Amino acid sequence: MSQQLQRILCVEDEPDIQAVARMALEMVGGFEVRVCSSGDEALRELQAWQPDLVLLDVMMPGMDGPSTLKALRALPGLERLPVAFMTAKVQSGEVAQYKALGALDVIAKPFDPMKLSDQVRAIWGKDRG
Repeated sequence: MSQQLQRILCVEDEPDIQAVARMALEMVGGFEVRVCSSGDEALRELQAWQPDLVLLDVMMPGMDGPSTLKALRALPGLERLPVAFMTAKVQSGEVAQYKALGALDVIAKPFDPMKLSDQVRAIWGKDRG
């Protein structure tokens, strides 16, 4: 894993949110971004592409975010890959539950596209700290 955050895998089933997140992270943040529409797709992409951080939607059809995180943690070499959830469910109890699953943090939806890259960098900093 590189010491600098460059590659982000965004796992999100909503095309509009995919587009806004990708644009915000690439144009504002200068990151290299790949987008997956499902947990299954993300698990396939993770092995091949090796991102520095994963942004993971909580509510997706099929394999949801928590299930995807659990499956990701079972893959060799990805036990410590930094993951942050993106969700509208941000009550303190829910956030605590996501962190207990192994997420570094939670980004609330709807997010501010102009602030998303800073939020991601702050989360990355926590993992490095």
